[in-house]
Amino acid sequence: MSAAQGAAPAWAPRKRRGAEFFLTILAVLIGVGAYCAVGLGVDGRIPADVYKLAAGLIILAVATHIIVRKVAPYADPVLLPLVLALNGIGLAMIYRIDLARSARDPNWQPLANQQLIWTLLGLLAFTAILVLVRDHRRLQSMTYTFGLIAIGLLILPLLPGIGRTVNGSRIWIRVGPVGFQPGEAAKVCLVIFFAGYLVVKRDALALAGRRFAGIDLPRGRDLGPILLGWLISLGILIFQRDLGSSLLFFGLFVVILYIATERPGWLLVGGGLFLVGAYFSYLFFGHVQTRVDAWLDPFGNQDRNYQLINGLYGLAHGGLLGRGWGLGSPDLTPFAYSDFIADSLGEEIGLAGLMAILVIYGLIVERGLRIALVCRDAFGKLVAVGLAFSIALQVFVVVGGVTRLIPLTGLTTPFLSYGGSSIVMNWAIIGLLLRISDQTRRPAPEIATFDSDEPTQVVRAV
Repeated sequence: MSAAQGAAPAWAPRKRRGAEFFLTILAVLIGVGAYCAVGLGVDGRIPADVYKLAAGLIILAVATHIIVRKVAPYADPVLLPLVLALNGIGLAMIYRIDLARSARDPNWQPLANQQLIWTLLGLLAFTAILVLVRDHRRLQSMTYTFGLIAIGLLILPLLPGIGRTVNGSRIWIRVGPVGFQPGEAAKVCLVIFFAGYLVVKRDALALAGRRFAGIDLPRGRDLGPILLGWLISLGILIFQRDLGSSLLFFGLFVVILYIATERPGWLLVGGGLFLVGAYFSYLFFGHVQTRVDAWLDPFGNQDRNYQLINGLYGLAHGGLLGRGWGLGSPDLTPFAYSDFIADSLGEEIGLAGLMAILVIYGLIVERGLRIALVCRDAFGKLVAVGLAFSIALQVFVVVGGVTRLIPLTGLTTPFLSYGGSSIVMNWAIIGLLLRISDQTRRPAPEIATFDSDEPTQVVRAV
């Protein structure tokens, strides 16, 4: 097997180890540097606990790096440092907002410490994925199980007692002091379900059942089960008024279906269904009308669109190079630490800094798609595409919403926004991508063959 087919040379992990270690330390130092800059900007001095924080983060990052090298030595060497850098920047920005809110409200409960705990849990989930899932192809045998788990997770917020309504959407559950958003975990389960089903039914779906509007549609009995699972999931989310996740799941379904069947017609069908669904959502859902009106004319109702307007003013205030860490006023936007964290960063580090963050996201998605491109099995290819696309679509929807490119939705910015559900499950996504990458780049095993007349030969399996 050649290197061009995705397998790395046997000596590659050892040769890369120094560079990967350097990238990991550099990624941590970016977050620590941002933390120091916040302290200098707000108080004129470096925070006293920065040394403990830096030491703890470096130890945690190095331990994670060592685990990856031990259990997935051939995994992509760039993904982990990229995500660590994003996570560190997000922690620094949330700390910045904590300082500003605490100065105005003595009763403000700091969020940075909680986010640090959720980050630790995310790294544990990341490690657990790598340790427990030694071969991603085994997940295919649980295709329907993951589909049922996804539907069950989406139903949980509707149950009395544990379901909670937050900001008009019933998408949370709370058990004791712990709150969680099951839709984040359902996203990963649905990707595995879509990929597992489409791998088995790929040839059947490629067969044309009937032709409609110039597009060959597959037979209903082949498309039915996955279409039913998707419609149930979408219906539950619409009932919960979580249209942001509905859009994410719809995009995942269409893209994975297109990749599996290699039929561009599915993109046309998906685009048409999206336009129809968006139109009827606008007609029948009042909160959708509110967000569309805010998108078209935010200054028409300044009291109702106060948050969006403040976010736009923050971006304008930051300009090209930003006000500097700790020198802006991101706390004036109510949800500056979650939905509007991109605007908060744009005010502090400017358009240049925000573009650099988007480039990091682009690199994460590019590495995910590269993993899918060189993956040798169809199931792993579809899972990698689905996971990478979920990050890309989420970033586009969130950043597009706060910059008025598209109407606002309720999604979070991966690895930056405050939120335990998001940070834990996004780390789990990176763990799955690295597991697929390790399996794909791993050299084929050597098999010894013996011949009575010739010396022993070692040949590489293909």
